[in-house]
Amino acid sequence: MGDSRATLRSWWHDPVHYRWLVRTLESHFALGPVKFIIGAGGAVMLLINMLMSLSPAGPSGTVDRAIFAFAGFTAAVWTVRWWLFPWPGALTSLVLCTWADIAITASCLVDRNRVYGALSAMLLVVTGAYITFFHSPRALAVHAAWSLLSIGVLAGYVVTDSVGGDVALAAAMVLIMMAAIVVVLPGLQFCYWVLRTDVLSDPLTMLLNRRGLDYYLYRSRHRQCLSVIALDLDRFKAVNDTFGHIVGDQVLASTAQRLRAVVEPDAIVARTGGEEFAVVGELDRDGALATAERLRRAVEAAAGVPVAITASIGVAVCEGGADTDRPQLLLRCADSAMYEAKQLGGNAVVLAEPPIYVPDTAPTTPRRDLSRRGK
Repeated sequence: MGDSRATLRSWWHDPVHYRWLVRTLESHFALGPVKFIIGAGGAVMLLINMLMSLSPAGPSGTVDRAIFAFAGFTAAVWTVRWWLFPWPGALTSLVLCTWADIAITASCLVDRNRVYGALSAMLLVVTGAYITFFHSPRALAVHAAWSLLSIGVLAGYVVTDSVGGDVALAAAMVLIMMAAIVVVLPGLQFCYWVLRTDVLSDPLTMLLNRRGLDYYLYRSRHRQCLSVIALDLDRFKAVNDTFGHIVGDQVLASTAQRLRAVVEPDAIVARTGGEEFAVVGELDRDGALATAERLRRAVEAAAGVPVAITASIGVAVCEGGADTDRPQLLLRCADSAMYEAKQLGGNAVVLAEPPIYVPDTAPTTPRRDLSRRGK
């Protein structure tokens, strides 16, 4: 039960890297089809709006017709925005969803046929489905609260406008909306989060894989102080060649546990290759070097390993600035420092000096500080 609660907390606090999701769709040439489908939802809503305007069950009176026209205008803007313009940013996306939610609820409230008005509130599931896949659980929770408030008001209309007050029908409509908004959509989002987490994880070590590292590195681009530590196991090939890949896998799994144990709780730890790892955190130069030395000693002191294993470690630190490409630049510089440590015989920590990031200029090959070496 405790593990389940921890999983649910991780899902709830997951910020969802919106731009990464969009770039993933773009890299698979799926951005165009998805944009068309989302825009088509607005086109369908516009068609529904036009049909109801011609129906006796539609709005009556100047104010009601104006509200209905506003809903139709919203559907038209939604369609044009998605079909003819680039994919919106995260904030614009949420604004569009909020606008659509308000327009849907408003149009439902002015339907003269209260039962149909309540049925039309199911269109909130459409915007909810979009939020499910592209925004955070908290954004979905806000949408769910608005949807339940809307159907609650509409259910009240059904009770007050029907002869004898059809409480059972009103309650059934509320339950239908709850099933869709409170059960189905969060369930889909949770399953989607689990699958995405699995895709971004290395099944052997349970650390992030390279794709997962890229996912979280992008989120780190605005941090003022950022450190990247690249680590490669020395002589690991001898383990596989002598004892087989099963033993090699055990060494990698135990190494991952030791790395996770000595870094800060909020550090990002990933397996980036066969026997290569990376640690990303908010550490200054001294903190990053201290962490790298703890990592080196933890690998060197491993017990139960058939062949002595050490680590070559490269460190890159930036203590200022913010740029989209900065995390990747730091990772490449830490990789270069790590390979230099390996060329020096391994079991060493090499620091890239000075900090590689200078705003508005291209990075240059850094000088190396070779003062940290294992004995």
